[in-house]
Amino acid sequence: MDKIIIEGGRPLNGTVQISGAKNAALPILAATLLTGGVHRLHNVPPLRDIRTAKTLLYHLGATFEEGDPLCVHTDTVDGHEAPYDLVKTMRASVLVLGPLVARFKRARVSLPGGCAIGARPINLHLSGLERLGVRIDLKHGYVEASAKRLTGNHIYFDIPTVTGTANLMMAAVLAEGQTVIENAAREPEVVDLAHCLNNMGACISGVGSSIITIEGVSKLQPMDHFVMPDRIEAATYLTAAGITRGEITITPCISDHLEAVIHKLEQAGMKFEISEGSIKSVGGEVIRSIDIKTNPYPGFPTDMQAQIMAMMCLAEGQSIITEKIFENRFMHVSELKRMGADISIEGNTAVVRGRPTLQGAPVMATDLRASASLVLAGLAAEGTTEVSRVYHLDRGYEGLEEKLRGVGARIERVKE
Repeated sequence: MDKIIIEGGRPLNGTVQISGAKNAALPILAATLLTGGVHRLHNVPPLRDIRTAKTLLYHLGATFEEGDPLCVHTDTVDGHEAPYDLVKTMRASVLVLGPLVARFKRARVSLPGGCAIGARPINLHLSGLERLGVRIDLKHGYVEASAKRLTGNHIYFDIPTVTGTANLMMAAVLAEGQTVIENAAREPEVVDLAHCLNNMGACISGVGSSIITIEGVSKLQPMDHFVMPDRIEAATYLTAAGITRGEITITPCISDHLEAVIHKLEQAGMKFEISEGSIKSVGGEVIRSIDIKTNPYPGFPTDMQAQIMAMMCLAEGQSIITEKIFENRFMHVSELKRMGADISIEGNTAVVRGRPTLQGAPVMATDLRASASLVLAGLAAEGTTEVSRVYHLDRGYEGLEEKLRGVGARIERVKE
């Protein structure tokens, strides 16, 4: 098992290349199951979760030509089961449910269960599929879905769900008639998937709003698609400039996707120069305290809560951070406190009282974004920070140590 060692206390300066978005690439990989042929996917990041998704597609019969583009051959897909051993390692594996039902009219997918940051049930996925005419049976920990045909219908989500919206969009594109998804997720990754499906011959409108309309089609064609840049990776490096009082330019990026984060970082004293495809971020001499409430897009992303909390540990004054998406996403707090942070928690709210410095210490990562927050804290801390269990980072950040070294960080990965 690897750990990351950081010698902190120096400003970061330079340019960071942003990789393709994991959370866009995963549903797009699942969408290749909708039709046979050779799909060409550009800018797919070589991450642990991507490898898991490819393993699942291979289990279903797909084959691959590695490289950029990644070519996915799906003429040979004949399986319809996503087993527990694969789904348990990555919850996004449930995204194959919609495409398999749409193409083969049957699927058997393991229930994903909970995860380290809280339970995320798929009941909204299942009720939506039932509205499309799919029979759902839950047997021995598996979802068994079958249908003679899929028929368009009106679907309303009680709460916006990103994977639910993606799953239902992929199922509805091959349904007969019109499907309307109300209170749909508005995240850019959902929009990227819709653009990909439309390029395959689907007819989807309203993406980016809370009401998505899908006119079913009888067949689709293989895709040729460029995956969008990762907005959470981009926001993490913007925050790295702020917490180290440095200057970092990120490229490529889509600034519209980062508005909520940039707005809060500006309140914290940072400055930004935004141009076509890139953003220059400049940390302030003083970090000002800010309050954060996570919300579905276009609100402040839950995937940036831990990173901003690390920055607020060094702010002047008191910050209140409210987590409204997941019920168990403060596990990084105890590790930040090992570095000298002053944080108290009550329910879904953390009160962070800024301190002049943090001290390097041995800490343990508990999930993907918690890992990033500990690395950010280590970059700004006095002395040496050792972050263990960094396999979490490999799920969502490509070449983190190399990219940080490229902007002046003293950071290395070693075997424990």
